[in-house]
Amino acid sequence: MKAIIPAAGLGTRLRPLTYTRPKPVLRVAGQPIIRHAIRTLQTAGITDIGVVVSDITREEIQHALRNVTGVEITLINQHEQLGLGHAVLIAREWVGDSDFCVYLGDNLFEFGALPFVEQFQAERPAALIALVEVEDPTSFGVAEMNGDRITRLVEKPKNPPSNMAVAGLYCFTPEIFTVLDGMPPSARGEYEITDGIQGLIERGANVVGQAVKGWWKDTGRPSDLLDANRLLLERIETDIRGTVEDSILTGRVVVPPTARVTRSKIVGPVLLAEGVIIEDAYIGPFTSIGKGSIIRAAEVEHSVLDEGASVESVHRRLQDCLIGVRAQVRGDRTMPRTHKLTISDASVVELV
Repeated sequence: MKAIIPAAGLGTRLRPLTYTRPKPVLRVAGQPIIRHAIRTLQTAGITDIGVVVSDITREEIQHALRNVTGVEITLINQHEQLGLGHAVLIAREWVGDSDFCVYLGDNLFEFGALPFVEQFQAERPAALIALVEVEDPTSFGVAEMNGDRITRLVEKPKNPPSNMAVAGLYCFTPEIFTVLDGMPPSARGEYEITDGIQGLIERGANVVGQAVKGWWKDTGRPSDLLDANRLLLERIETDIRGTVEDSILTGRVVVPPTARVTRSKIVGPVLLAEGVIIEDAYIGPFTSIGKGSIIRAAEVEHSVLDEGASVESVHRRLQDCLIGVRAQVRGDRTMPRTHKLTISDASVVELV
């Protein structure tokens, strides 16, 4: 069985972070989002993975996937972003006669892809769709059900037939290509995968839904990235191998060999990357700090700092922050009580 990860989109809901980098390479819990997707598929026994990229995202995606082991990754070019159905269709030659999974890499599942892959392989319907119950289905593809069979699938309906939304993981036989090939675009001008699945249903094919167990997270917005970071950091185990001097570390904390913590307090779960320097600082729970970053004379919690970021001389606590690659936050003692920041790559913010 193969898998397709669509990674050609621009991630407009995550701007300004995605002005300089595509969404799949943004980091949560120390890894680019797309590497979490690769690991999820690998755990489900899928090692042949096609990543659909655009002319804009190709280089960054390729860089994020360097040194990935245990899987064979093929980059598939999508020169025009015409919807998920189109992204799947252009992978047709690569898929060949194989069954395959489509995994939206910005989605995270507590129990991964394995439960869906196992049921699909056991029953082998034309399509198996992961479904999750949501409060507001109008922003999703929504399923109308008869038992476990999907009888109708509608993309972002104004009047949803149910509150069971498509959760970003699909398993297909190659039959889906016969529907997608020649299918007209939707009113949005895109080729919707939900229209392709509806085409299977109208042909009488067996299309089933499987409810997600455990938590599910779509990382489409800044607040979702922070929440995903929190959920993934819940899984880490204490591993302190770096230099820790005159500091207090409690809870689950990861300090790799080249990281240094001096005169600081860290309350886990906290994940430090290689080369991180923490001095005269407080790092609170659910914080991940990227390679080569510096936090000095500052307090940070429930935040994600990417590679090379720095926070220095900030004397009020920063929380719920997303700080991009090489971004800097500097301040003095005249700051307001709190700040909530979403800062794109190479930014400089001076708090005075």
